Amino acid sequence: MNTVIPAAPPVILPVRGSEAGFPVRRVYCVGRNYAAHAIEMGHDPSREPPFFFQKNPENLVLPASGFPYPAQSADVHHEVELVVALKAGGTEIDPAAAMACVWGYGVGIDFTRRDLQAEAKTKGHPWAAAKAFEHSGPVSPLVAAADCPDPASGRIHLSVNGETRQDGDLAQMTWKIPEIIAELSKLFTLAAGDIILTGTPAGVSAVNRGDVVTCGVDGFGDLTVTIV
Repeated sequence: MNTVIPAAPPVILPVRGSEAGFPVRRVYCVGRNYAAHAIEMGHDPSREPPFFFQKNPENLVLPASGFPYPAQSADVHHEVELVVALKAGGTEIDPAAAMACVWGYGVGIDFTRRDLQAEAKTKGHPWAAAKAFEHSGPVSPLVAAADCPDPASGRIHLSVNGETRQDGDLAQMTWKIPEIIAELSKLFTLAAGDIILTGTPAGVSAVNRGDVVTCGVDGFGDLTVTIV
């Protein structure tokens, strides 16, 4: 069908070692999925079921010039996360079958306008302006699951200007990847092309213009972003 305005091009993430890319359909994020991070944000992880929010596919595209510090905020935080890319989906997915939906993995940063998020929480408003702004989700090249270790464990870390800020392990996730997929599929119809950011360990803090952020998940990739 013809369109009345030009259609936006699809968002396609690079794949390590391949000329073919991964087309993005939707982007889901898991909130407070590491106990220590939940505590540092003032919450009790022992009482909280998983909850989710979304970014836009276009938020995953980072210009080569770096991450532009966003307007309307004076407190932007880094949150390193393991990224899961799906090749299949459905509804009411059994946790035992969930890993068969995974195509591969990557490393991402959920940049967050923390001041806008705090204001939204106080007013009971959505988090969209704090989470789903332009360039807020840089992602490393994806790696096929067959070329990755078992995601049940593995060091996840982030440094700013060479100083370690976040240093945890995937084993510390409150909700593991099969459970995340299963719980998401109760709320949404998952499909090939969906991206899931699985939560961040403790140590989130502010970035400033000129900072160089380096992060990774051992065996899954790494990512370097300059704040401009």
